[in-house]
Amino acid sequence: MKTGIYLLLLSEVCVEIVKAGVKPKIPKKEKENNFLERNENFNISEEWHHHKNITKPAEDRGLEEFTLYNFTEKTANFGFNLYRKIAVTHDNNVIISPLSVSALMTAYMLAAKGETQRQIVKGLNFHALKDRADLNHLPALLKQLKDNITMNEELLLVQGTLSFIQKDFRLKESFLNLSKQYFDMEFLKVDFQNFTQAKFVINQNINKRTKGKIPELFEELDRRNKLLLVDYIVFKGKWVYPFDSKFTEMETFHINKYRSVQVPMMFKSAKVNSTFDENLRCTVVKIPYKGKAHMLIVIPEKEGDYISLEDHLTTELVESWLGNMKTRKVDISFPKFKLEQKYKMKKLLHGLGIKNLFTRTADLSHLTDQGYVAVSQVVQKAVIEVDEEGTEATAASGSQITAFTVPPVIKVDRPFIFMIFEETFKTLLFIGRVVDPTEM
Repeated sequence: MKTGIYLLLLSEVCVEIVKAGVKPKIPKKEKENNFLERNENFNISEEWHHHKNITKPAEDRGLEEFTLYNFTEKTANFGFNLYRKIAVTHDNNVIISPLSVSALMTAYMLAAKGETQRQIVKGLNFHALKDRADLNHLPALLKQLKDNITMNEELLLVQGTLSFIQKDFRLKESFLNLSKQYFDMEFLKVDFQNFTQAKFVINQNINKRTKGKIPELFEELDRRNKLLLVDYIVFKGKWVYPFDSKFTEMETFHINKYRSVQVPMMFKSAKVNSTFDENLRCTVVKIPYKGKAHMLIVIPEKEGDYISLEDHLTTELVESWLGNMKTRKVDISFPKFKLEQKYKMKKLLHGLGIKNLFTRTADLSHLTDQGYVAVSQVVQKAVIEVDEEGTEATAASGSQITAFTVPPVIKVDRPFIFMIFEETFKTLLFIGRVVDPTEM
């Protein structure tokens, strides 16, 4: 029996120099350590760097109050949008971390200017903020959020960012300082021209920091790469009330009307919070982790209905589910499963409006002044394993929740959606679906 179970997500961004005949125009007198203060799209004041309380009274700021809760709500909705983009192009299991992608894109927001920055802001779902100063608080808010979560000893969430830089590629000192300040980013120099050695160094560092869970992320590298940005999250969670392994038995999991598989099904009889969404015809169950976190399991009434459920996912819908839950004594059967998924996210982010970042029109002049720079690809790899101990590693469309009686037996024997939330700030850490528990 394993002593712990893990959930891990690792994200990687590749940046390459785009060959162009013209370099971006940069005022010669501009001082690097002061570049953000002069940029009209990203005006970071001294108050931002020294303000101990991130939030301000609503009347002193924009029309929309911007707090950690506001930040996590928008990040969650970004996550639901990104999840839908993946879901429509994949028929199999899915696992992503909205928080990780938001961290990567926020880092690039520091590097971007003009239309490139505007697209990132809009894609991240922050365009509704009325106060430009609120956007300038994003990196500090993200750091505050991750610091609060990672300090939770019971939750055991480890997060970090690594940058592998071509040895002769120069980053602006100001970007280096800010990325270290707000993202605790580590910078390591490699030679992408010697891609065999570079691949070894990069994979070795990633393997070490993910505690051996990702031994070889890169099978190949592009010689044109100038920078790889890697964001990793390792999550270890234990159920407040574990399943007893002696009750785990092989049972049938119905993938669809025509196909089923045998899976190890866990069982426990316990009080759980649950509700039934009469409009979307699904049962929603909340299983708590130690350390103020929980997994939300959404089980459609019929096989295959998870596809229509995915179209409705919003923070408002999740809040309505949680608000209508009742505590009941039930017998719950839940499959053990392990997922391992890797996504190239360039097209997905492009579909959310983040386009310039990946083209010759990218303006990342806050990152470097060495010619035009573009992001060549964004890659995520996630691993989740769930067993008896835990996990290591306004309603949409008018959906109405009723006090519907949940049956005394909840059997998760068909495809389902799951979400893992940190409860203090309502942070969506991971979202995914299990179509076939026997497949990685």
